[in-house]
Amino acid sequence: MSKAKLNQITFRQRLGEDMVRIEVYAPLVAKKAQPGQFIILRVTPRGERIPLTIADADVEKGTITLILQEVGKTTMMLGQMQVGQCLENLLGPLGHPTPIKNYGTACVVAGGLGTAEMYPIARALREAGNHVVTIVGARRKDLLILLDEMKSVSDELIITTDDGSFGRKGVVTDPLKELVAEDRVDFVITCGPVIMMKFVAEATRGKGIPTYASLNPIMVDGTGMCGSCRVSVGGKVYFACVDGPDFDAHQVDFAELMMRQKAFVKYEKCALEEWLKQQEEGKETVKAG
Repeated sequence: MSKAKLNQITFRQRLGEDMVRIEVYAPLVAKKAQPGQFIILRVTPRGERIPLTIADADVEKGTITLILQEVGKTTMMLGQMQVGQCLENLLGPLGHPTPIKNYGTACVVAGGLGTAEMYPIARALREAGNHVVTIVGARRKDLLILLDEMKSVSDELIITTDDGSFGRKGVVTDPLKELVAEDRVDFVITCGPVIMMKFVAEATRGKGIPTYASLNPIMVDGTGMCGSCRVSVGGKVYFACVDGPDFDAHQVDFAELMMRQKAFVKYEKCALEEWLKQQEEGKETVKAG
């Protein structure tokens, strides 16, 4: 590992049809990273900057773990990279760490790729003395990730799938509502699709249970300069990259957030289509660094 280059991929594993786990040699980031923080990277010199959660960090090896879903040009390019190749650059750790303390019973609610962010948070909450109840959900079985890891850091693990192909049939808010009704929850943190986080917030609002949502809106520079990651919380404007990513879920304007996420959909689609065309023609590949 001492021979690895900065920002070099040292491990790669395909988790599913469109999800990939990589480890990147970034010793300074690994040393400083705390649960809830993220990085921003570029694959190529003129490439797009994208945020990815730090799913794990190994100070001894000097590596951080990133999990990505291949949905656009940049994530598809990143998913193609192999062990030994280097990212163009990587910035982090960014954002405020998740507030970790002994709340009592902490419920961690993760949807899809959001499980990657919730893993180090669930582990930290348990280490702080909480009884950790983790709810992980996805549309179907093959989209579930890190189940063994989540089980290892949870006192209780509940799994749901929309189609019933694994665990309970239904959505993550079904067991959450049951826990809330039984007065078994003192703190909730959630990460996943925006619509899911919205309904998690509604499930806990009535009893005033402290609930945080980890927001990942459109980000560009990660320093608060560009303003792309604006979110409204409690009627005030914040930047998720420097003020977040965790915010009081009962105060987040989720309707506005969902609209903002659509801002560049047209351009993202065009970029992906052009890149796929170049791939077919053999004009663009990700070269090793």
